Amino acid sequence: MKKILWLAFNAKFSHTSLTVRYLRQAVARFNIKSDILELTINNYVPDILSEIYEHKPDIIGVSCYIWNIELIKHTLPLVRKVLPDTLIICGGPEVSYEVTDFMRANPAVDFVVRGEGEEAVMELLDLIINRRAINNERKLTVKPINPGIAWREGGSEVAAEDIIHEGQAVTVMDRLVPSKLELPFPYIDEEMAEIKDKILYYETTRGCPFSCAYCLSCATAGVRYRPLEEVFKELDFFVYHDVRQVKFVDRTFNAKKSHFLPIIEYIRDLPATCRTNFHFEVAVDYLDDETIKVLQSMPRGRVQLEIGVQTTNKEVLKRISRVNHWEDICSNIKALQKNHNMHIHTDLIIGLPGEDLASFGQSFNDLYALHTDMLQLGFLKFLKGSAMMDMVEEYHYEYMDIGPYEVLSNDVMDYGEIRCLHIFEQVFELYHNAGRCLKSMEYMIESFFGGNAFEFYSSFTDYWEKLGNHRRAISAKKLYGYLWDYFGMVLNADLDNDLRTKVVDRSAEKHHLIMDNLMRYDALTADSGQNRPEFLNWNKEKYQDRTGAFWRDKLPSGQGASAVIEGFKFTNWRELNRKYHIEFFDIVVDSVDNGMNFSGHQQALLFIYESGVFARVVELNMSFKS
Repeated sequence: MKKILWLAFNAKFSHTSLTVRYLRQAVARFNIKSDILELTINNYVPDILSEIYEHKPDIIGVSCYIWNIELIKHTLPLVRKVLPDTLIICGGPEVSYEVTDFMRANPAVDFVVRGEGEEAVMELLDLIINRRAINNERKLTVKPINPGIAWREGGSEVAAEDIIHEGQAVTVMDRLVPSKLELPFPYIDEEMAEIKDKILYYETTRGCPFSCAYCLSCATAGVRYRPLEEVFKELDFFVYHDVRQVKFVDRTFNAKKSHFLPIIEYIRDLPATCRTNFHFEVAVDYLDDETIKVLQSMPRGRVQLEIGVQTTNKEVLKRISRVNHWEDICSNIKALQKNHNMHIHTDLIIGLPGEDLASFGQSFNDLYALHTDMLQLGFLKFLKGSAMMDMVEEYHYEYMDIGPYEVLSNDVMDYGEIRCLHIFEQVFELYHNAGRCLKSMEYMIESFFGGNAFEFYSSFTDYWEKLGNHRRAISAKKLYGYLWDYFGMVLNADLDNDLRTKVVDRSAEKHHLIMDNLMRYDALTADSGQNRPEFLNWNKEKYQDRTGAFWRDKLPSGQGASAVIEGFKFTNWRELNRKYHIEFFDIVVDSVDNGMNFSGHQQALLFIYESGVFARVVELNMSFKS
């Protein structure tokens, strides 16, 4: 029996490969043993080679993407040296274009599967395994029918090198019902215990109704949909196996309401015991009131939405063939935030044609003002087959010649600015997108930068770079100290310095008091409350008489623990400290919005942690006098 190894290099250990599982299931009817080997791009090449060799496969199928193509190019020549007779098949978007050049530059590769590979791989393996149409030089002796197979024909006396039959990229499509998508379900019961706590990828559609220039979807037309009855059954599979997160890779999940609305209704109505989170990418401006109401009614944490805005500059949007309805984007995001029941992730792209630093800063501020849970900053990539390749000369683009093909400069943004934005993105990830210091930073933005978040993060990035922090790993605990020191620098600047607003309406002492309170609150809500910077004025010991009485339900007036926490029973102090923390604040901190104000009394807040993760904040009545 022939043995095939489906090889995937994922970007992170927490990721899984959908592609290799599709192909494993697509060829399950053949008399062949299929193994999957998932590694990451951080694995050491000699270790990768050792793991591949251990399987001793007759055939290797490799999934090629922008994040792993350079590693693959380094690895496959070594595989050829230690497994000289093994057939090597590459597939994926990184090899579906410029195929002849790729195969000439990588002689270890025997075949390339172009486009969607489920049908092409079946024919190729049928030729190899059943029809034995392969010679001792690892070349086909029968011409394949499916144009998605690129193959080598042996050289002749006239042409010393192989002739490459490059074929063309194909899609999987029902010829009678072009809008129908039939695919094998990629996951099997036997593997779920090992992968259920990773991110599992899943799709119910292929194609996209839009044609954005930077995306490979611009190279295909139309959307194909999987039958809903199959989708419902497969969602049940994920829930049954207690999967942590299912990430839909549908380009635009809400492309057709009759398809996506029943799916989100089905997800909403899953049992309350379901812990699976479902991630969708949506065009939020196309959601109607009915759909928004369904999403608002979702159990907390059941879904998360990714919303690609990319830019708010209308002229830039025209250049990339994209239409955004900004007012609808704003109103719909605000409506989705109403019940605080889902994570909302938004995206911007740096380096779009005609978007200079000032325009990007405005796009950033526009989107930041919506206060979504995450604002991801990506850098424009020049994907083979995308319409961006036709704009290189017009906008004077320079970009990386190797994966991930990121922008280096263009006619309105030089490399120095792009470099600074890379550090800006690093800082933003460590703080905002990691959920750290959110209230502290918001206070600084409003108090010292006139509400201009881009100006604040740009200034903080300059400070960060001068310290050399962009060159080293920084522990989560140290992040608080760097922000505190930067706050001191801003606070002590001259009144006419650009870092300060024209009118400073609070004394330095009051600013310090507010920042101390906000940073304590931030520290208790981020990183599961594990980081307690020593320079902050923690007051647990100062008020331990009150907190002790609270936990024993012996406050002379006010609440006791059993009145606040359902089913609470005192066990021991170690257990209490692991699950709860009570902190007293000199300002009233709004636990939902970013508001804060002074009051005539202290505010006591109970921070609750479930399974080691911050869950919620409860305001307490800690009156101690009878």
